[in-house]
Amino acid sequence: MQENREANIDNPLRSLTPAQFMALGGNAVVYVKHVKGADMGPILPDSEFSEESDFHIVVSADGSPLMVGDSEEAVAEWLADKSFGIVTLH
Repeated sequence: MQENREANIDNPLRSLTPAQFMALGGNAVVYVKHVKGADMGPILPDSEFSEESDFHIVVSADGSPLMVGDSEEAVAEWLADKSFGIVTLH
């Protein structure tokens, strides 16, 4: 089966206000994303990162960056005392 990922899907979750999203529990779900320093500009525009370095970012379900770490261990330590639901990206 072939998927058309470029099709414009009108998902009702895309039009939620921040307050509506939070009411659904959007503040309780995060994901961890691996990013190269060269790609950090759009995520944190006022920061400087080594382009060759690897980073691990904890991102809230609404796309807001919560924490940037230089290792998976740093992220795991930061998340250890938080009560977030963590989603794995494939």
